Amino acid sequence: MGSAETGGILLTGGTGRLGTALRELLPELIAPSRAELDITDPSSVERAFAKYQPKVVVHAAAYTNVAGAEIEKALCWRVNVEGTRNLVRAALGHDLHFVHISTDYVFWGDVGGYREEDPVGPVRNYYALSKLVAEELVRLLSRHLIIRTSFRPSPWPYPTAYTDLYTSQDYLEVIAPQIALALQNLHRIPYATLHIATERKSAYELALRTRPAVEPARRQEALVALPEDVSLDISRWRSLLSSWDSA
Repeated sequence: MGSAETGGILLTGGTGRLGTALRELLPELIAPSRAELDITDPSSVERAFAKYQPKVVVHAAAYTNVAGAEIEKALCWRVNVEGTRNLVRAALGHDLHFVHISTDYVFWGDVGGYREEDPVGPVRNYYALSKLVAEELVRLLSRHLIIRTSFRPSPWPYPTAYTDLYTSQDYLEVIAPQIALALQNLHRIPYATLHIATERKSAYELALRTRPAVEPARRQEALVALPEDVSLDISRWRSLLSSWDSA
């Protein structure tokens, strides 16, 4: 996985939910504090790249409050778009592999079962817009992997869950190990985009697994526009796992 000092894997968002889980699973990750690596500050990004000379960058830092993004649009854009742009600009000057953590929300979300090559957009909300633009920035790099995924902390953190929102989302303790496995096998992934998630289910069905008393709710009660079915086709990921198991 690389040296713990230079030439290893540099992680952004190391104190976030996913970043924290990845650091526990992969202790060799280089995860600077925000004081050392502020993705919204181009000079901070350049200094971190110069110091650590990473061979891989895993970009997990993001503004992820979907409802909050409708109010804090400038902050959401600064983190998700400008932050990603700063990292991409720095990466252009280095020989590295860039892994970007994205979201199922880049799809409109009416039919579900989205494959990696399916057209993205139009978007339902501002958060989705920011993540879609970030994906396109990352595609400027010759060596990149965009991982679309979705996860929740466990137990389900809300008193209600939507019965009419279908997803491939799962709990962090299910998703994080799969992303860690992808990072460990990055050299064996021949794709630029990969969906890492689990089976299609309603948000309510997912919530019941860890919060049996959760109350059913409908999407129309949300404070932000949400998709009906944003489930992901994960056959590409399953095929990779099968090939690794049999190797």
